[in-house]
Amino acid sequence: MNIDEKRFTASTEIQKPVPTKRGKSTTTWFALYGFLFISLALFVYVTNVLLGPLRLLLFDPPLFLRINELAIWYSGIPLVIGTALISWDLFRNVTRIRDAKFVRNDPPANRFLTVALTAYNDERSIGGAVKDFRAHPLVKRVIVISNNSRDRTMEIAEQAGAIVFNETRQGYGACVHRALREALKFEDTELTLLCEGDLTFRAADIEKFLAYIPHADVVNGSRIVEQLQERDTQLSLYMHYGNLFAGKVLEMKHLGAVSLTDVGTTYKLCRNVTLRELMPLLDPRINLEFNAYFLDTALSAGVRIIECPVAFYPRVGTSKGGNVNNRIATRLGLRMLWGIFVDWKGFFHD
Repeated sequence: MNIDEKRFTASTEIQKPVPTKRGKSTTTWFALYGFLFISLALFVYVTNVLLGPLRLLLFDPPLFLRINELAIWYSGIPLVIGTALISWDLFRNVTRIRDAKFVRNDPPANRFLTVALTAYNDERSIGGAVKDFRAHPLVKRVIVISNNSRDRTMEIAEQAGAIVFNETRQGYGACVHRALREALKFEDTELTLLCEGDLTFRAADIEKFLAYIPHADVVNGSRIVEQLQERDTQLSLYMHYGNLFAGKVLEMKHLGAVSLTDVGTTYKLCRNVTLRELMPLLDPRINLEFNAYFLDTALSAGVRIIECPVAFYPRVGTSKGGNVNNRIATRLGLRMLWGIFVDWKGFFHD
């Protein structure tokens, strides 16, 4: 055996697939609530510092001065508590999680996909979206789940070659849940690509997802890459950094197990074997915050998730979700934070 053959053999041995291994829940509650304490401390401190000029305008009234000084002084208490809580998880739990890490290389034997698109009154975009995904050589079929659309969404999707269903339970979570259930019925694919039918995402990114899937159970698309955002998308500056913040909060909840920058994207590739385990854990009554809920539930179940940067384009048609305006986005963001910190099932309807 010559040197080149030896190198090839060694490289092949290194790249042998590692068996799928489901981890344990990696929830780091101390770090999560430590982050909350630190955020509270910084908010109180900065707010009261900014109130300083008001003291001068009011000629330093004694009561106001006293409250202002006490708030600044005692903001150090939650800061110390938060730092201690994060340190506890870092040294007790995150170290253990990181010591157990390994790079999994488990490429799927079958690289063909079933694409599931959710749609609601998307007659202007659904035909183009279906054709775009159907044109990809690895896409076996495109399923479209209409959520009681009142326009020609279902008709146009069917004309474009999609398998069409109507989900009668209103709500984004119900629509996604139905899309995943229908996709899992096909046994000739072991991968399901979830997306929306509004042309904000394109089939060209499928190759990226497939490059990451050997290392994960779920590859979650991330729109939070400046160079991959087209101008005039729904993702305003406020929503861009709001998603980044929410992603880092969820990452703090599972510190050491995942890196997240975007919890609101609908574009993700999932192994069917993982989806079958997750489906009984997912509540279709969760509405617009379903994507963040999906990620949190999956991570709590020990599912391995990796982010993949994807291109994001302007929506064709009118937005009906959380990107309509900053007010609705703020409401949705607060619901996501409530779900991460307290309980996802506190809200079932918008």
